[in-house]
Amino acid sequence: MSDKLATIPVAALTQKQAKAELARLAKLIAHHNRLYFQEDQPEISDAEYDALVTRNRAIEERLLEPDLFRSSQRVGAPPAAGFAKVKHASPMLSLDNAFNEADARDFDSRVRRFLGLDADTAIELVAEPKIDGLSAALRYEDGNFVQGATRGDGLVGEDITENLRTIADLPKTLPKTPPGHDWPKTLEVRGEVYMQNADFARLNREREQAGEPAFANPRNAAAGSVRQLDVSVTAKRKLHFFAYAWGENPGDWTTHQQFLDRLKQWGFAVNPRTKSCRDIEQALAYTAELAGERAELPYDIDGVVYKVNRVDWQTRLGFVSRAPRWAIAHKFPAERAETVVERILIQVGRTGVLTPVAELKPVTVGGVVVSRATLHNQDEISRKDIREGDHVVIQRAGDVIPQVVSVVLAKRGPDSKAYAFPKKCPICDSEAMREPGEAAWRCSGGLVCPAQATERLRHFVGRDAFDIEGLGGKHIEAFYHDKLIATPADIFRLDLRRMDLLEREGWGEQSVTKLLRAIEAQRHITLDRFILALGIHQIGQATARLLAKSYGSLKAWSQAMIEAQDETSPAYQELVAIEGIGPAMAADLIAFFAESHNREAVDDLLKVGVEVEDFVAPAANASPIAGKTIVFTGSFAAMGRSEAKAKALSLGARVASAVSKKTDLVVVGADPGSTAKKAAALGVKIIDEDEWLKLTGGA
Repeated sequence: MSDKLATIPVAALTQKQAKAELARLAKLIAHHNRLYFQEDQPEISDAEYDALVTRNRAIEERLLEPDLFRSSQRVGAPPAAGFAKVKHASPMLSLDNAFNEADARDFDSRVRRFLGLDADTAIELVAEPKIDGLSAALRYEDGNFVQGATRGDGLVGEDITENLRTIADLPKTLPKTPPGHDWPKTLEVRGEVYMQNADFARLNREREQAGEPAFANPRNAAAGSVRQLDVSVTAKRKLHFFAYAWGENPGDWTTHQQFLDRLKQWGFAVNPRTKSCRDIEQALAYTAELAGERAELPYDIDGVVYKVNRVDWQTRLGFVSRAPRWAIAHKFPAERAETVVERILIQVGRTGVLTPVAELKPVTVGGVVVSRATLHNQDEISRKDIREGDHVVIQRAGDVIPQVVSVVLAKRGPDSKAYAFPKKCPICDSEAMREPGEAAWRCSGGLVCPAQATERLRHFVGRDAFDIEGLGGKHIEAFYHDKLIATPADIFRLDLRRMDLLEREGWGEQSVTKLLRAIEAQRHITLDRFILALGIHQIGQATARLLAKSYGSLKAWSQAMIEAQDETSPAYQELVAIEGIGPAMAADLIAFFAESHNREAVDDLLKVGVEVEDFVAPAANASPIAGKTIVFTGSFAAMGRSEAKAKALSLGARVASAVSKKTDLVVVGADPGSTAKKAAALGVKIIDEDEWLKLTGGA
């Protein structure tokens, strides 16, 4: 059903279909946000991501139901484990996009209408090259750099202060300036950490020589470098910083250009290609000029950002959802080239997904040599009829993994044969399976499959899961190949293989001791990280935390997932009623526990001494709703339903989408529908919006 929904135009969706499509898009966008912002490993192009966000926003605007608004109001991804959290004094928002000149002129028209300006009044803009790097906020107090943070989810980021101190062109102390140009006592400067193309190429050569995987692009390299727990690694990589915005303190400047001039006086690097434009037409001409010079720049850009120059107009325009009304990113069109598909390979991922990849005759696209392109899945190959030996047009958008756009049928040979997607795993020869409604084929081999086993083990020890320092991908693969480990629990048995480790090349007494201590230090883990570590399909960091919050303990969660195999059971109804857990995700959770070897793997971890900490709700001591399960229904006057849910979650409550016997409280607004009736029939306490506001201390 979900695949079919994706093909239906927004205007043709029924109300029910639109809500289902919003749910699908919310999961997709959250998944890709995590890969891009948190793991620095995007799997789709910027253009594909933008298409998801654009469709999501179009559906939201059509429905006009704020409580259904999901993905377009989110920025980035939650901060990763391993770094202290920093709450931004003012949110670090994203930008809306313009994909062509018409979109850019629409932006100018919207600004003009909002401000009530006539057609003769020019709206001066500042046009800045859009650097493809990692956004960062720098805090200065009395002229001294005291803290640096990533964007994170826009509200809370990661503390990367010491990593940023290693960047040479980032001032640590602000210089004295001419009278009237002094920096504020507290100053927050925002900008982009990036890596130049020459340094990116050098870093990848070094990584390949060391047997390490190459970075996909300079953006990933910069993000991965600045988010190293070992600052010495960051210091070895040549990173740069362009400043372009302020955060907490608006200062006394009256125009954006004046602020940029101040930044240069204070010692910050400001992109020299930034230009003040008298109107949108001049900005468009500048963008076309810069697009033609893009390949010659020493760094990657993926568009130009237009900002209203006057600060008083910026203040009046303000913000809408996740973006300012006074700025927009004009994205460059994707770059394309023609080449030949030499063969189609199948890669097997951590969750067993069989992903087809086209090996291409190397071709230069936008200054980068491309030799591979993703084909996504069997449906994509069939839809475009991609075959080995075909001449194809490939697209490189946003400097991520290239994709095949179309086949040049006029150049197809007479002996061409349609590609037959394998029905067995190319790694372990297990049967490949495809669930109804899913596009992906999956290997059924589980931990029996070496491709899945090593990837699952790598995921298990990863930063957001067990976070075992010193046990990287190379070691996991080597240990698995040499039969030192086969299951997650075997990692915690490595202390029994100490002599085997000491006999390995490159391993001495000190390195073995360090590894075993790192493993021992991680035997205690929180429930949400434990759930994430299991590598269940669709269960990411946010969902793992949601499950931990909903069930409280490993025993309760495991038992509920086993009981939920019966879809008529209360356990199943309670699972799908959790806000954010739908039938598809529930099916993956149930399928995991239906496999005996998965249950055995969990039990084995407990046998080797892994201790899983029960989830403790935040603000449990102060909040009257902490630990309670709450359902919201109807529309609210003082706040949107989504805001009310966020408030409940922040106070330690659990939010469900349907009423059950385990519901503690139902909050009703106008037109509550059948939910309130069912709650009354079950004897669940019901309160109205005013009572809710009193209970939680206001909006």
